[in-house]
Amino acid sequence: MWRKALVAALLALAVGYFYGSPELPEQILQYISLPNFQTSSQNLNSQNSLERVISSAWEALITLPTRQWSRVAVGVNACVDVVVSGVSLLQALAVDPGIGQDHEVLHSKEDLKEAFIHYMGRGAAAERFFSDREAFQRIARAAAEYPNAKFYVGGNAALIAQKLATYPDLMVLLCGPVGPKLHEMLDEQIIVPPDSLQETDEFHLILEYKAGEKWGSTQAPQANRFIFSHDMSNGKMSSLETFVVSLEEFQPELVVLSGLHMMDGQGRELWEERLKEAVSAISDIRKDIPIHLELASMTDKDYMNSIMQEVMPIVSSIGLNEQELLFLSQAGEGPHSEMEAWKGIPDVGRVSDILLWILEQHGRSEPSSEADLTRIHFHTLAYHILVTVDGYWGNQVAAVMAGARVACNQACGLQSVDVSKVELRAPLEFYSSHMEPREQLSLNPAEPVTVWRRGNVTFYFTPVLVCKRPLRTVGLGDAISAEGLLYSELLPQQPF
Repeated sequence: MWRKALVAALLALAVGYFYGSPELPEQILQYISLPNFQTSSQNLNSQNSLERVISSAWEALITLPTRQWSRVAVGVNACVDVVVSGVSLLQALAVDPGIGQDHEVLHSKEDLKEAFIHYMGRGAAAERFFSDREAFQRIARAAAEYPNAKFYVGGNAALIAQKLATYPDLMVLLCGPVGPKLHEMLDEQIIVPPDSLQETDEFHLILEYKAGEKWGSTQAPQANRFIFSHDMSNGKMSSLETFVVSLEEFQPELVVLSGLHMMDGQGRELWEERLKEAVSAISDIRKDIPIHLELASMTDKDYMNSIMQEVMPIVSSIGLNEQELLFLSQAGEGPHSEMEAWKGIPDVGRVSDILLWILEQHGRSEPSSEADLTRIHFHTLAYHILVTVDGYWGNQVAAVMAGARVACNQACGLQSVDVSKVELRAPLEFYSSHMEPREQLSLNPAEPVTVWRRGNVTFYFTPVLVCKRPLRTVGLGDAISAEGLLYSELLPQQPF
């Protein structure tokens, strides 16, 4: 749409000067309402023009909210990530490439190989539980001793806490199984209660692959990672009760909760009982404190459905990616649940349909609802969508752009955007829904947030400047959610 307008403007510019009216271009510009046309037209004629316009808009438009958080509590999964090249490690383990196949739980090296190939071929992230403790320890030792293996803070809660701690005026509490190596790597600003400290660390193995990387007949369409662990502390959310008790003394203004996905694949008997205890513990948190739930990769539809029914209505906000969104719809038989997987960049209309369905079924999309859920932060490689029930959250235009900016910078390992290292992959035109009635929408790079409403729910869409050669993909979702929350403001007139 905006490209057509640009052509029209240039045509008008030529006609105006042909007829000797230098004032005409300014009149035309006012008529077609193209913001900063002269600056934009210069940018559009230069290399990386769209990326440069969007990056400049981020710097101009991203502002912190009037009321900012001062104390945030985060829990409850934490570990040490061992990051290696997935193909190189599997080759070192004397595993040959073959046919990919997904496994809900990994029991052997063969299961690991098949699941890795399955997701590598799709360029999709996934996380699985490895049931055999001794086999996992052998693989973990090989990974830790592998050349170029890197050790990082891991676990959604710890990663979110690390991101929040980059803001010096913010006090951050982290509860989770924190061993000596993890404690050493955490930011000094993060407060860890004594009851969260343990003698040994939990290790998670992160098998990364690059865009275009090949193994056998499999080629990755984009960079991503496959995560697995044999983690019983996080797997049982053993720190949850300690976390809730610590809130009484810490007095947070915001609570961020993650780790529910760690019980996936451990059997209905374990998660069913533990989920009831988790719901009881979460319900003990003061009602005036908003709770953000960060989701992650899961495979058990019954477990995901239980989370939807029991946990989502008692939290204020959730964060998730495209795989988690589609699986959530499949588990609850929601919109587009017949799809097996997304093909390429997820269709904006379909994503919008599922997000609205979540808020209608499990949130407070209607004033009469008793549910607390009023905000969802969705992220995929090419774009992000923040969706909120009207009247509960402020500064969401800045928040969704801030999440996109941090995804770009962190993937490239930079402090600010370098337009030569990124590319725009988001659609410039799309629909508000996959079903009728629907609205055709477009993206203006100079004001890179497209906003639309469905009922009393507002959608904020923004593109991501995708890093061409990402240095690290792990933790991007956690950084996106953390940054989005930092730039969000809970409107005071609405009680929770």
